Amino acid sequence: MATGLSVGIVGLPNVGKSTLFNALTSNQAAASNYPFCTIDPNVGIVDVYDARLDKLSEMSNSKKIIYASMQFVDIAGLVAGASKGEGLGNKFLANIRETDAIVHVVRCFESSDIVHVAGKVDPVHDIEIINLELRLADLQMLENVLSRLEKQAKSKKDLVPTLECLQRAQAHLNENKPMRTLELTEEEKGYLQPYPFLSAKKVLYVANVSEDDLPEMDNAFVRQVKAYAEAEGNTVITICAKLEEEIAQLPLSERKGFLESLGLEQSGLERLIKASFRMLGLLTYITTGEIETRAWTIKEGTNAAEAAGKIHSDIQKGFIRAEVVSFEDMMTYKGRTGAREQGKVRAEGRDYLVKDGDVILFMHH
Repeated sequence: MATGLSVGIVGLPNVGKSTLFNALTSNQAAASNYPFCTIDPNVGIVDVYDARLDKLSEMSNSKKIIYASMQFVDIAGLVAGASKGEGLGNKFLANIRETDAIVHVVRCFESSDIVHVAGKVDPVHDIEIINLELRLADLQMLENVLSRLEKQAKSKKDLVPTLECLQRAQAHLNENKPMRTLELTEEEKGYLQPYPFLSAKKVLYVANVSEDDLPEMDNAFVRQVKAYAEAEGNTVITICAKLEEEIAQLPLSERKGFLESLGLEQSGLERLIKASFRMLGLLTYITTGEIETRAWTIKEGTNAAEAAGKIHSDIQKGFIRAEVVSFEDMMTYKGRTGAREQGKVRAEGRDYLVKDGDVILFMHH
């Protein structure tokens, strides 16, 4: 897939999920930048705006800027029973399987106009309904896998460690615990690699509040969600989906002023993107020149040769060295030439670990 990061948005009906999805994706990135992806109605690709690129492109007189991007997938309304194929159950689970992480929208506001599915607002209960469906889907997958492996392991002894690991997973899920809380050694993670557990995916909870809760965005419901997420080791951000919808209607130039008038520094979309990048351990490095200034998304701990492979496999194969300047030094010394005169251009080998904001020129043969 051409884009860097894919996040599935889940939530019960009437929690503000579609409002949020529509607001997030109203600034759709131009699909022409991503030749390999067909845009489904429930998929939105959003540019991760980064002011550093604007500054570098000005310096390089770039013809175009390509920001990093994020793909949001609006996962069809999940209802209790999805794992048994209720509603759009199977499609829903297949959609989640393909995403890197889950953004779980939880309703944290009262409203007489918007009915809650369960008749009352109870965010923790809502979270548990969805978490249960994900665990049930995992258990179902395990049953199919285990019945097959148990037969094979009788003759193939090398399958025994995998089998034991999967049985441990099954016991863990049966205790109503998601896979992401199962402690695994590196070796065990390897055994489980081929099996896409839904409850192993990282979750970012989005507490959706009403406009009455601005700018603090805090209430008793939000505090319940935070306590729940903390116990799981997950993150919560608060968003007012209604407000995001209003921001999305405004021209870019007016958004900052509108947010400031409400006492807010960043839009929910910006906070959501930042939190998603952090949660998945992602960073961006930058290439800049006359043709384009571009952000490339990689995982923390990616070395220079692998980072080069993001651009093209030939550059990774023929890697000689990476010429690295930090974004700050590019600004201070007005470009690569100035930075080189001040000794701020570093020649790094294959194993150099790329940092966020590195501006890189790859030498290859």
